[in-house]
Amino acid sequence: MPMPSARRDRWLALALLLAVLGLAYLLLVHPWFTQPLRAIDADVAALRERESRVQAQLQQQPQIEQRLRATREALQQRPGFLREATAEAAAAALGARLQDAVAMASPGNRSCTISNRTPLTDNRRDAEFVRVAMQVRLRCGVAELATVLHSLETGSPRLFVDNLNLIAQRFQQSPNESGLGLDVSFELAGYLLPGAAADGTVPAPAAAPVPAPAPPASPAEAAPAPHPAPPSEGQEVADEA
Repeated sequence: MPMPSARRDRWLALALLLAVLGLAYLLLVHPWFTQPLRAIDADVAALRERESRVQAQLQQQPQIEQRLRATREALQQRPGFLREATAEAAAAALGARLQDAVAMASPGNRSCTISNRTPLTDNRRDAEFVRVAMQVRLRCGVAELATVLHSLETGSPRLFVDNLNLIAQRFQQSPNESGLGLDVSFELAGYLLPGAAADGTVPAPAAAPVPAPAPPASPAEAAPAPHPAPPSEGQEVADEA
């Protein structure tokens, strides 16, 4: 009976070897082959999902174009940028807009007046939009000031009020009336359309060169002569220097 036992042992050893090889393949070889394929499958699924989203967006293109046209028409009817082409013209328009707002809030400038308005220079570099601003100072009542600010910030084109300062004080509102009002200062600003002309800032003139001081005169030249004599050639050169 030794032969059947030896044959059984060989079959058992062969089965054990096949089991070890199969386990080694499952643990070592199979993941090394299948993991890249799974990653590729995941990428393909993500690309298909992205393609479906793009197709859905492309199907909405007519509706999006229609809404875009409607938005552009609305912006043209109510532009947010200043209509002028240069900063100088825009600054003049800002002043006229301020004067109209004050006149509407206080007819005859009885309870609201413009004390000062000074154009400001846009010192920003590499700015996408040109900012046109002016420093404004008003003397107004509370109700009139609210009307002026509301008119400036809600009209067309869009204007912005920055650095608002309020000081309560008593002043003469009219020749026959005085009361307590507000001394108001703020910056009124707007923006030009992209591509408009430069802000027209005039560069500061270069400082004139300071002339060199003339050489001091010698004691002999400084002393008064009893009879004025014509200057010598050397003295004329020194005077011209």
